[in-house]
Amino acid sequence: MQPDIALLAAEIGDPSRAQMLTALLGGQALTATELALCAEISPSTASSHLARLERCGLIQLRKQGRHRYFELSGASLAALLEQLLAISAAQAPTVATGPDDLALRYARLCYDHLAGQLGVQLHDALCTQGLIDSNADQCQLTTAGSARFAHWGFVAQRSRRPLCRACLDWSERRSHLAGQLGQWIVEDLLQRGWAKRDLQSRSLSFSTAGERAFKHRYGIDDRAVSRSA
Repeated sequence: MQPDIALLAAEIGDPSRAQMLTALLGGQALTATELALCAEISPSTASSHLARLERCGLIQLRKQGRHRYFELSGASLAALLEQLLAISAAQAPTVATGPDDLALRYARLCYDHLAGQLGVQLHDALCTQGLIDSNADQCQLTTAGSARFAHWGFVAQRSRRPLCRACLDWSERRSHLAGQLGQWIVEDLLQRGWAKRDLQSRSLSFSTAGERAFKHRYGIDDRAVSRSA
């Protein structure tokens, strides 16, 4: 039996369900009430939409005591949604791309890895230093990169998820770093307290010292892309 692409597209394409899926792109598990607010629909309508998304495998339910949370089914779906956002923005009748919110444009989560201007800067800096070899969607950790990241504490996991992958950035229209390595970098910078998540959006807020330390560690040139670009 052939996969039913039309069915999957229909589930994603509904405006309310699309809003809820986009809200889950931040990697956080959200309640039905929170997702209803994001989609600007009633809780009962949200429950119906969530049941459909769960049935077709786009989201999964997690229970914590009496609480029920929903999250995206995986990184591959997050990558698809980010690409759909990029395509949608490219077809819009405006010159500007991506979100109007400058914080989201500068640094945000694309599921579990860094996106936005700073995410693109990171990807480019790692390429320049020869730590990753990236071309279009193909991306791999070099020998020098493996040694450097192992020194920093990165340990590759046995998983079907690629070690590193180039993900087309929604607002920048250039690649940022995804995969296991992209996830580890975000987890590491959060643990170090260099940045914190915005609980109301996907943006990452860096402290002045944290941003300086992050850029120094990964060899990011401040002149590459300005915060207000």
